[in-house]
Amino acid sequence: MADTQEEVWRVGAYAVCRRGDEVLLVRASSQTTVEGRWFLPGGGLRFGEDPVVGVLRELHEETGLTGRSPRLVMATSDLHERLMGGRLCMVRLIYAVDVEDGALVPEVDGTSDEVRWVPLAEVEALGAIPYVVRALGLDSAR
Repeated sequence: MADTQEEVWRVGAYAVCRRGDEVLLVRASSQTTVEGRWFLPGGGLRFGEDPVVGVLRELHEETGLTGRSPRLVMATSDLHERLMGGRLCMVRLIYAVDVEDGALVPEVDGTSDEVRWVPLAEVEALGAIPYVVRALGLDSAR
């Protein structure tokens, strides 16, 4: 039987893609514990995967767009209670990523189900996850 008080680490890479005063966001699907909330395209790194490769892979999987020139802008972490007990420490590597305009193609049967360009002024009201607000510097405006 697994220890229900297990503490687990997960490392993910996330893309901040801007277009004028808009940022690219994806909506959490029913496969997550935060269904309907909005976050940056990205996700967990595969074992041994270079974070730069991972952020570009996740960006393409969740949006259909191809990214280039990832630049690390911040690292952050947060703790979550796991549904099966124990805690998860999520370490997030946040990259600024350039993308070319193109058709947005949402992920199929994944952790996100919608993708859109969102005006920065609407990010918080849309229900973005707190790390997104921090990564975009919107929390310093208060």
